[in-house]
Formats: sequence, C-alpha cells, structure tokens
Amino acid sequence: MTNRLLSPARLGALTLSNHLVMAPMTRSRATGNVPNHLMAQYYAQRADAGLIITEGTSPSPDGLGYARIPGLYNKEQIEGWKKVTGAVHEKGGKIFVQLMHTGRIAHPLNLPEGARIAAPSAVAASGSMWTDQQGMQPHPVPHALTTAEVQEAVQEYVQAAVNAIEAGFDGVELHGANGYLIEQFLAPNANQRTDQYGGSIENRSRFLLEIAGQTAAAISRERVGVRLSPYGVFNDIALHDQIDETYAYIARQLDALGIVYLHLVDHSSQGAPPVSPGLVSDIRRLFRNTLILSGGYDQERAEKDLLSGMADLVAFGKPFISNPDLPERFRTGEALTPYDPDTFYSPGEKGYTDYPAVLVQTA
Repeated sequence: MTNRLLSPARLGALTLSNHLVMAPMTRSRATGNVPNHLMAQYYAQRADAGLIITEGTSPSPDGLGYARIPGLYNKEQIEGWKKVTGAVHEKGGKIFVQLMHTGRIAHPLNLPEGARIAAPSAVAASGSMWTDQQGMQPHPVPHALTTAEVQEAVQEYVQAAVNAIEAGFDGVELHGANGYLIEQFLAPNANQRTDQYGGSIENRSRFLLEIAGQTAAAISRERVGVRLSPYGVFNDIALHDQIDETYAYIARQLDALGIVYLHLVDHSSQGAPPVSPGLVSDIRRLFRNTLILSGGYDQERAEKDLLSGMADLVAFGKPFISNPDLPERFRTGEALTPYDPDTFYSPGEKGYTDYPAVLVQTA
C-alpha cells in the first residue's frame, strides 16, 4: 500500500506531518463550558494527526445546546483553550477550533442563565436531547432571530474567531453541517424566513457566507475552514430538491473568498443518503483550495481518494477516540482498538484519555 496518507501535507501556510485530520467530535468533558486540563491531555495524546479539529465550540451562550460542551466567548474559556493549544503545539501538532452554534438543537437546562434557544425560524426540531438534570427532553420551539439578531450572531462568530487566535489556535472551522445553526439557515424545512436570510439559495446561504467572509477578514483567510454535510439528515434536516445547486453555489462563493479549506462530510455510513459522486466532483472543481473529505473512511479508501486527487486531506473520527496513535497504527499495521460508545459523552477520564497507545517493539 502506498503511504500518501502518512506523508507530509500543506494546508495554506502550514506544514502538516501527514494527510490525516482528526475530525471534530463532541465529547462533553467541558464542565461549566470551560476547557480544562483533561481536555488538554486528550488532544495532546492525538497530536500526531496532521491536523486536529476540536469538538464543536460555541461562539455564544445561546449556542451551548448540549451538556458540557465548551465555548469561546469569554476570558475564562480563552484561558482554558490556551492549555489545549499549548499542549498540542508542544507535541508538534496543528489545531483548529470548530465553531458550532447549536441553534434549535438545544434545551434550556443545558444553557447558562440568560441564554435562549435561537434559530432561523420558530420551528422545533423533532426528537430529544440529553440533559444532566432531567435526562432526555424534547427540543422546544426556538426563538426566531430578528434580522438584526442574525447580524449580531454573525459578529459572535467573528469575535469567537478572534478569541481563537488569542487562545493559540492555528485557525477555525465554521460548522455548517450536522443540523446546527448555519445548516438550519441552509435548510428550507428549518428556515422559513422572508427577509434577506430566507427563501432563495442565495438568501439561505447568506448567513454562512457573511460569517466566512467577515471571519476571513478578521483573522486571515488562511486560518478559516468550513464544514458542510450535503444530504445529511442529522438533527431533523430534511432533504430538498435544491441540494446540489445549493452546495455548488456555496463552494463557488467560498472559493471566491479564498478560505483555506472546505471539509465535506458524507454521513451515509451512519444511515444518511450518500453524497453523490457528481456533487463531490463539482465541489472539487469549484473549490480550488484544500478539500477535506470525511465519513466512514478506512486507510485503504483514504489512500485511494488522496491518490486520485479527489481529496487533499482525509478526516477520521471515531477511530481517533480509541486510537490516540492512529497514524502510527496505520504506519505499522497494528490492529485498531475498538471504541466504547457508552463513554462518548460521559464526564471523566473513562473512554476519553485512558485508551493506550501501542508501543511497537522493533528488533
């Protein structure tokens, strides 16, 4: 097998040790919504990834929809993240923070005092979510943001990106996937607005593109990436007949902004419809900077897509949970340790920092 995956890579001005990206994964260890030493240990253990993208991190108190997820909007959080970025950089790693506002995927019990559940429209998502106080609870009807409030939310993302640079991050990923606030604006079933942020493809894309453009202006375009999930149905995002046209438009506009990467996730390994090869090819053609692909990859498939030029980098999620030394295991052929789904979101070290790396003995 070739070793394109394990060879050094470029991402804008950064040199990465390999073509592996650690995908963003919510782990719910940020007690009080502040990053801590346990999180620093977790990310440092995985610093051999070419690029780490952190778990979803809220730019606003309103975006802390899940229990124990971190934020990046106050000084205490900035100081907490400095522990993480310092630990990763000490190991020679590169790390972007993923900015994720959960929007209507939230519950009041998970939000700090004074925060509210905010979304494009007052349309509740189906399903329920975990609260530490009362277990599973249904998603409430969210507050529909006014036009002025949408523009304030844009500024929250921009300020969080500025905070990220202060905290030592190499860049930020704007989470436009998986049914959270940005994708809620993109999705007609969640966005029933009649102002400049609703209706047409251009209007529904405006929130994302304003955030991306203004964030690039604030911290430089080489420090900004965007994650998208066409055909994803997670968090009550409904399929519609303008998906291909929408994402081709977004790819073209993000290319014009010159952001450093587009991270495209295919959720078919988790039961969603696959992203059509035609759309991936269109996005590959329309977006000329780094394209990261993710979604159920193994080493062999990653090598194939890298060698074909379909992907510039490949992201792995769950394998990194239980294999902190994943690049080395790929290098040596060491078997992968299985992960324990019961500890994905539980507090504490178990299933988080206690997966061992394998030290391969050489003769």
